[in-house]
Amino acid sequence: MEKRLYKSTSNRVLCGVCGGIGEYFNVDPTLIRLLWLVLLCGWGSGILFYIIAAVIIPESPGRF
Repeated sequence: MEKRLYKSTSNRVLCGVCGGIGEYFNVDPTLIRLLWLVLLCGWGSGILFYIIAAVIIPESPGRF
């Protein structure tokens, strides 16, 4: 079975991007959110990456 990256429907704060990445890599989504915060505060690129990911990554097919 092929593993696919989707936005999380159960572990979301804004769009589910960090939750989906955490589920894909089997990592706590809080760590992904902290990394995003470091990118945002450190270089300012975190918000751009999040917006791009929110647009590109599809919703989970199990969502109603």
